[in-house]
Order: sequence, then structure tokens, then C-alpha cells
Amino acid sequence: MIVVGVDVGGTFTDLILADLAKQKLTIHKTPSTPANPAIGVVTGLRAICDKAGITSAEIDSLFHGTTVGTNAMLEHDGAVTGMITNDGFRDILHIGRHQRPQHYSIMQDLPWQNRPLIRRRHRHTVAGRLDATGAELLALDEQAVRAAAREMIAQGVESVLVGFLFSYVNPVHERRAAEIVQEEMPDAFVTTSSGVAPQFREFERFTTAAMSAFIGPKVRRYIDELQAELHAQGLKGELHVMTSSGGVATPEMISEKPASTLLSGLVAGVRGGAWIGNHAGSDRLITLDIGGTSADIGIIVDGRLADADTRSASIAGFPVMLPMIDIHTIGAGGGSIAYLDRGGAFRVGPESAGADPGPAAYGKGGDLPTVTDANLVLGRLAPQNFLGGDMTLDADASRRVIGKLADQLGRSPEETAEGALTVLNSNMANAIRSRTVQKGIDPREFTLSGFGGAGPLHAAEVAGMLGVRRVLIPPHPGITSAMGLLTADLEYHALRTAFAVKGSIDHARLTALFDDMQAELSGIFDRDGVPVEKRRMLREGDLRYVGQGYELKIDIPDGPLDETVLEQVWQAFHDRHRAEYGHAFEQAPIEIVTVKLRGLGEVEKLGTPPEAEGPVAASSVGQGQCVFRVDETLKSFETPYYDRTCLPVGEPMQGPAILLQTDSTTVVPPDWSFEVDRFANVVMTRNGE
Repeated sequence: MIVVGVDVGGTFTDLILADLAKQKLTIHKTPSTPANPAIGVVTGLRAICDKAGITSAEIDSLFHGTTVGTNAMLEHDGAVTGMITNDGFRDILHIGRHQRPQHYSIMQDLPWQNRPLIRRRHRHTVAGRLDATGAELLALDEQAVRAAAREMIAQGVESVLVGFLFSYVNPVHERRAAEIVQEEMPDAFVTTSSGVAPQFREFERFTTAAMSAFIGPKVRRYIDELQAELHAQGLKGELHVMTSSGGVATPEMISEKPASTLLSGLVAGVRGGAWIGNHAGSDRLITLDIGGTSADIGIIVDGRLADADTRSASIAGFPVMLPMIDIHTIGAGGGSIAYLDRGGAFRVGPESAGADPGPAAYGKGGDLPTVTDANLVLGRLAPQNFLGGDMTLDADASRRVIGKLADQLGRSPEETAEGALTVLNSNMANAIRSRTVQKGIDPREFTLSGFGGAGPLHAAEVAGMLGVRRVLIPPHPGITSAMGLLTADLEYHALRTAFAVKGSIDHARLTALFDDMQAELSGIFDRDGVPVEKRRMLREGDLRYVGQGYELKIDIPDGPLDETVLEQVWQAFHDRHRAEYGHAFEQAPIEIVTVKLRGLGEVEKLGTPPEAEGPVAASSVGQGQCVFRVDETLKSFETPYYDRTCLPVGEPMQGPAILLQTDSTTVVPPDWSFEVDRFANVVMTRNGE
């Protein structure tokens, strides 16, 4: 069984090929092609097959993480989208909720007003109304729907959202309106709010569905083009795409629900970090995935990836009501630009030099100082041994652009470069505090795992700022996201709004809701050809105290739902509420707002990591002058460079050291020690801890 993981990043496309029978891994990185990401995927696939000595036809499955949908949202570059909704509710997408994202700001940015996904002139209303129970109050005006569709054709609309009130209870009006629109606009992408997020809260439901419509044509077109390119290369295996919830889905499901890919590539990194940390004995992990343009932070508690709160999850400032792993992203990466702002403050990012021209060190014409240039000036990158020697860095160009910034600051190039790294590392440390300290989690009890192309360069210094004592660098840090793709199962979700209050629960109705969802997901798994014995169904529910405006997700046991089972659920909710907010109301009534079913379909994937086979003793492949800040003073150290793949297993070594490998460079500061564990992870520990 041969499987391939492909993660498309802003700068590089990362690939890993795993021969599961032989426990053999092959890795490769190739520059991304932003204009058409499929080109980079196909180019990389050819190269990694050549490395592994196989043909594309021998690949059984290809797992893919994509940023096409995410970038379309971040760059506001989606389809011309239209909407059909109830009379009188044309402006729900504009008004939003009464809560202000920034309570006291009179200049706050409201993306749904400043850069709407669906412009008002493309939002149409029709007669037809259901009540809160789903009963029809007024029949749908089908002729008005047809007229609206024809008007949208004249407006050049490419994608259409149908969103009606109370469709989460009864989607009949939405489905009929969508049928009519598809008849009139056969080439348009048509979606419904109940098909994307069948939950109450119409603003969030409509906005989530609007995102799906906004990015739908671009995502569908990309998936179709990618499949065509892969088939042209002789690939006969199945294509699976990572979703925001941490599982993978078939191209057919992605085409139906493109919004499910909004965190595709980012989630793969957290999954990869969790898989590696679990085998290394770290089930409490902070993942720090640093690429060329951004740093992505994930938290794993007791081996479980944290889920995003559906009320606070967002993409590009827009609320998202979809199952998502909790990932926090900031503009901090190897390509982040260092500069003085208009007030004279020294800043790094979020602007990035990207892949083209990239940092000055890349020799592609970049003329702005970046984090990569700073690392090169400080001696933390080996110019002749970047990407395993496949690429040579231009040290003179880096010193030139850092020197210009140093002249503005009145500092030396080394002080300026180290200052840029300190600013960047502080930004990342503060972002981690927002996901840990501010949520009552002590980061000092965690291991920090640094990966991505730049993660190992910064992980130890970020950990030091947080008081974290242990750092874990995976064997192939630059392609950890691609590796994470190979640890996932097929995963689909179904949900139903319940509104069931403790003390008046209709057990038969709750059981029927779960049965209905199981039938829905079973039908999808039947279509995907997943055998019954390889399926798992996990029950969950969103619960709250009656009167609250927010919910907490609680696991619900399998089997018949009776008072004994529900008593376990109530207690779990009290415990979770106490852990989350510091208190619980034991005597207050509890409401089950939404019931959910998570369906997992097992696929062939990575098992246990291959064990390392290193030499008896380490030998350096060179040395250089590296600059570090020690006791508030910059000092230059004669620092050995090691080929990471030639380090011995289980032998403690002292920093400073630079560990070189094809996909990344690891920096071990002077006050840290390190060793390679049996799975080839580099484990760094602060001296004296």
C-alpha cells in the first residue's frame, strides 16, 4: 500500500510518500505555484515518485491539504454571489448581531459590512414562510424564485445561496427554491443554508453558507483541474482532501461542501504534530507550525485536538458554524518583512515577501528585509546547505537588506537581525498565551512542537519566552502537515437542532434524531465504498443552561437514551462548564440545543513511526559563527553544524548547534541540550530543568 500526502503552502508544496508495507518514507519540497496550485502538486508528485523509484500508477491514495478556499476568503477573491431569502430579511447578512466585535471602538472593521460576500444588489427576496416548528405559514412563491434567478443571470452572478428562516427545522422551501435556481442557472454553483449549516442563528447560518457559495466555484474548479492533472499523470488511486474538522473527504463531498476546506492545510499540521507527540509520549502539546507567511498554533490536551467554539470560530473575520479544529493563525513566517512603521516602531509582519520574489536570500530579486534574511545574517542558516543543498542562499543580499534597516535604526546588522527575531518570537509567544494562559491552561505543563519550514528555527526561543521546558522537533518538520494528512480517516458530520430541556426530554425523539443522522452518514459511506466494519459513529451534543447564549460540546454515549444515560451527560456538562468558566450551576435546568453525529470511515494510514537508526557518535559537517542573546548581551559562538540524519540516538548533546536537513533547519540555543529519541525526533531541554 503506497500513500502520498501533499500539502500546498504559501511558499512551498510539501510531499511525503509512504510505503506502508515496507515502513519506508520519502519526502520532497517544491516551490508552490500560486497562480495554479495544481501545477506545483503535479510537479512535486513526479519528483517524489522519481525519488522513490515508482510510477504514479502505483500510488493507492493521495491525501491533499489545500489553501484555495482559505486564500479566496483572506484575499476576498471569490465568485460573484447572489442570494434568495424571505421577504423582509434581505439585510441579515449586513446587520449581523447586536454584539459588537470591539465594544468601544467607533472605527472597528466589520467585514460583513465593509467587504460583503454578497452585495446587496445581488440579494433577492421572495414570499414564503415557515414558523419555528417548520410548519408552513405561507407557500413559497416559485414564480418569484424563477424571476430572481433570471435577474441574477443578467447581473452576472456565478453562485447562489438560498437561505430561508427556520430551514434548519424544515428545509423544504430551500430545497425547492434551489431546484428552480438550478433549472434556470444550470452552470451556477447553488447551495442552501440548511445543506451547509442546519443550525439556528440565522446570521451565522446564512454567513457560513454565503462563504460556501463565495468560494464554491473556485474550490470546485480547482478540485476538478487537480483530478484531471493527476489522471493525466497516470494516478489511479483515490484522492482525499483534508477538511477543517481534522478528517478527510472525497472530491464529491468537497464539491458539495467547499466551506469544509477552510482550514484544510492548517489542520493537517496539528494532526501531524499530535500523531508525532503521541508516539513520543507527549499528550499535552502546543504545536507551532511556521511557514513562509504565517504561524499556526494548535493545542492538544490529553491527546485530543481542541475543537473551535462554533460561536467564536471565524475566517477572515466572518463567523463560521462548521466543525473545526481550534487553530490560531498570525502573520509570522520566514518571509515576514521587518520594517519601521509610521510611528517609528520596529515591526515584523504580517506583510510577507511570499514565494515570489521571496526573501532577498533567495536571489529572486527580493529587496526587503525578512525573517529568513535575519536568520542568515545571524549564522543560523547554512548558505550552501539549504533544502539539503538543492538551493544556495545569497548571504550578501541578506546582509545588504538587513543593513539598510540597521541604518534606519542606528544599530548594527546583527542587533537588527536579532531584534527582528525577538519581535517575531514575542508575537508568537503572545499568540500562544492567548490560547493557553487566557483559557486557564499553564503552557509550562506542555511540550512545544515546532515544525513547518521555519518552526525548528524559532521553537526553542519561543518556548523560553513561555517557560516551556521541553521542545519536540519531528523527523521531517518541513513536511509535518503533509505527514498529518496520512494520519486521518474519512470524517463526515451531521447535526439536528433539538431544543430539549432536562426534565421534559422526549427520549424517543432524541433517539430518532440520532437514527436519522446515522442513516444520512451511512448513505455517504455507502457511496464512498467504506465497509460497515470500518465505520464509527460518535455522538455529541451542544448543551447550555437555559437562558444562556452560548453552548458547550459534550459527548453522548451510544445506545438507548434514557434518564440514566442522560444523567451522565448532565454531570459531564456541569464538569465542563466548571472547567471552562470556573463555576457551575448544579440546580439550573440544562438544554440540549443541538445533537451531532461524527462519522469516521477508516482508511489505510500511517501506523507507528519508523524507528531511528543513527551512528554511534555525531560528527559535524562544518561550523560557523552564530549570534545569540545571552544574559541580555549579543554573543557570537563558534557553532557546529550537524547533518541531522547522522545524529546518534539517545546521546545527550549541548547547544549551541545547528541541525541541517532537507526540509528545515533546527536551531539549538546555547542554554539548551538535545538528543534524538527512538523515533528520530529531536528533543530539546532547557539546561538546568
